[in-house]
Amino acid sequence: MEIIQVVGLGLLVTVLILIIKEQKPIFAFLLATFTGIIIFLFLIDKISSVIGVLQDLAQKSGVNMVFLKTILKIIGIAYIAEFGAQIVRDAGLESIASKIELTGKVLIMVMAIPIITVIIETVIKLLPA
Repeated sequence: MEIIQVVGLGLLVTVLILIIKEQKPIFAFLLATFTGIIIFLFLIDKISSVIGVLQDLAQKSGVNMVFLKTILKIIGIAYIAEFGAQIVRDAGLESIASKIELTGKVLIMVMAIPIITVIIETVIKLLPA
């Protein structure tokens, strides 16, 4: 039922933004940004519980925690880049939003290199010589 609260907040703020936007566009943008941050903060408890479950599974299965931490960082970069790009897009600055997304993708690629390297090394070891 938490989704009803988030959707309700979103609809309420949308109506307020539509009313305010004509007179004070900067306040409308700030309200949209503030609402996005509130929704993101609302999700932090959910995200931390998922991370806890993944850490428990990784420990039980013997997976190297470095890999799990790297994957979680990659997921975090993806979400933060998307969130930032959406806020900038709301301000009407598509070109900057695209640059934020590109930066997120490059950072993800850089962080994934050690994992990709291990996967390739493992496949090479499995192949007959």
